[in-house]
Amino acid sequence: MSYAIAAAGTGGHIYPALAVAQEMVTAGVERNDIAFIGADRLEATVIPEAGYELISVEMRGLRRSLSLSNLSLPFVVRRAAATVTAELRRRQVKSLLVMGGYITVPSVMAARRSGVPYVVHEQNGHPGLANRLVSRGAAKVLVAFPEAAAKLRGAQVVGNPLRRSLISMDKGARRHAARERYGLDAAGLVVGVVGGSQGAAAINNAVSRYAERPDRPALVHLVGPSHGEALLQRSEEAPIPWRIVGFENSMEDFYAACDLVVSRAGASTVSELAATATPSVLVPLEAVAQENNANYLVDAGAAVVVQQGDLGILGSVIDRLLADPKQLAAMSAAALGASRPQAAAAVAEAVIGAAGGGTK
Repeated sequence: MSYAIAAAGTGGHIYPALAVAQEMVTAGVERNDIAFIGADRLEATVIPEAGYELISVEMRGLRRSLSLSNLSLPFVVRRAAATVTAELRRRQVKSLLVMGGYITVPSVMAARRSGVPYVVHEQNGHPGLANRLVSRGAAKVLVAFPEAAAKLRGAQVVGNPLRRSLISMDKGARRHAARERYGLDAAGLVVGVVGGSQGAAAINNAVSRYAERPDRPALVHLVGPSHGEALLQRSEEAPIPWRIVGFENSMEDFYAACDLVVSRAGASTVSELAATATPSVLVPLEAVAQENNANYLVDAGAAVVVQQGDLGILGSVIDRLLADPKQLAAMSAAALGASRPQAAAAVAEAVIGAAGGGTK
């Protein structure tokens, strides 16, 4: 029995989809019976590296600004839908999972033409346009956060799919080796900083100012591949240990090493913070409604929010939290209590169930 997963564009769509695929394999689906649908962005590298076939189509998203290129988008969508339709029929796909983003609409158009049931998963607290468009008619609509369930009819809250290695790690047992890998002492406080897969210039600049004082804790700073060189010299001149990492392929080490994390509020990051019991200071990116994601941890008591326009107070917020071990411990427990470790398995079960329940 063959399945397809539409996930493209960003790690926020692709990595949760890969976690679901792995759970499907664990449930008995053959790896070569799962095909991904995407285009030529991150998925073009990550999906084949994970051992799955990628059905590649020519596709792009709607530009938020006024652009003449938006006028041609309906033709691009129709061409992509035709390609996907042919592939679904050729592979005799029995169910489709869509993870939101620009690949969702043509994939669902193809599923409807081919009579293939589909499952929608929404990673964010505020549902994206694509998932709002296709949720009616879905075999199941699954969401990560309760706030999204109120906006998509019949949605079930399951959480964001995360890989098992992140969910099951023993943070305490891993901490010493993780800090050693970053060249940090096992004792003392460590603050992690992550701005998302592309980094975040505003957060990076605020952290640069924070690192100017010698009484501050060590920093492990995931800067994104385009920001590393600009910050490396500053880090070498700083009076505190400040580790610059362009890309981290072991987020388990990152979370294990850190007592507190400063981050954007991307959906996957919020879910990872919860799963790893990590207290956080979140700086939501308003342009993509990340505040809805941040609210999930804030309401649980696991995070505090600093708006981007208020980054001047970031240092004092970090210092206040680090000075209160009881509050950090309470935030850690609250984060873990808000986690949904069975999300990937729940989505995998829904996809298999939509096809009729079999794995062969």
